[in-house]
Amino acid sequence: MSDLQLSLMVIGAVVIGAVGLYNWLQERSYRRRLQEAFGSTPDDVLLRAGIDTALADGRLEPQLVVRDPDQTTTRGEPKEPASGSVDTVLDYAAEIESDAPISDSLISELVSRVASCGKPVHLAGFSSSGAWEDVTRGRGGRFNRLRLTLQMVNRSGAVNAAQLAAFCDAVRTSAERMSARSSCPDTQEALRSARELDAFCAEVDVAIGINVIAPEGAEFPGNRIRTAAETAGFKLEPDGVFHYRNEHRHTLFTLDNHEPAPFLPESIKGLTTRGVTMLLDVPRVADGAGTLDRMLAVADHLAKALGGSLADDNRAALSESGIARIREQVSAIHGVMESHGIPAGSPRALRLFS
Repeated sequence: MSDLQLSLMVIGAVVIGAVGLYNWLQERSYRRRLQEAFGSTPDDVLLRAGIDTALADGRLEPQLVVRDPDQTTTRGEPKEPASGSVDTVLDYAAEIESDAPISDSLISELVSRVASCGKPVHLAGFSSSGAWEDVTRGRGGRFNRLRLTLQMVNRSGAVNAAQLAAFCDAVRTSAERMSARSSCPDTQEALRSARELDAFCAEVDVAIGINVIAPEGAEFPGNRIRTAAETAGFKLEPDGVFHYRNEHRHTLFTLDNHEPAPFLPESIKGLTTRGVTMLLDVPRVADGAGTLDRMLAVADHLAKALGGSLADDNRAALSESGIARIREQVSAIHGVMESHGIPAGSPRALRLFS
């Protein structure tokens, strides 16, 4: 092998490695933006072609039997669950019953024990009025009966056997300290249900990303981005991301820097970037088609205001056919969620995809 051939091989390897590194850095930056904006890393529908096929390929989806219809609505804004209520799809509920009122100190000890389980926990007490009420500090001594609910699934995954065992152990140990009785439902059935629910959520956990990119060789100044974003209806929030919220203060979509630096109030004026990214978290919005149309309209406004162009996360220009495909996929995802008793944007969905 000649020196020239060897040199060409080395140069080729370096170029391939550089391209791979660049793509990895871009993916890492994108995942960071998702995590900061929504608390997790859902898939991007623009990077995940064929989800409509995946949802209709005959795969048997987990069937979730909804036994508490008051938890969700199918149209309009989500209905808030009643105080102390249990979502039988999401929650594992254990109870403690005592012959005497349970003191604040024992309740605080109970809360400390279950807090280490690694999943959201809620505590309610059965009042003399015959209803479950949220238990807050200073309300001890009012309840003889407590109910603790452990949320079994969220974006960090399904509850595992060790977490559920720790929760039940905490309930039983605290009940013994209270000279009370405790009850924990079958854990194996709960774990099976949690795994099925988590698997379903993974199929529909999708985000849509749209970029506004600067012309070749140009950059957007931070002060122009802020002015254009706020004119369009965004508000810069402490997480370093612009949020576009509806009248109920629910985030519909976000605007973030396409590059790693966040948009911070104290530094955005001196910041420049080659592009900005808008993200829509599909399972967390009730009106998928309407929200997508609104985001596209806002993206178009930003592109004109900044002198940029619209592109997907591969920097390919958005086309009408591509947008139509995205609309179909959003509609398919929302339809599947509805059929499984988890309407997109409902309280149940907001808890699951958090």
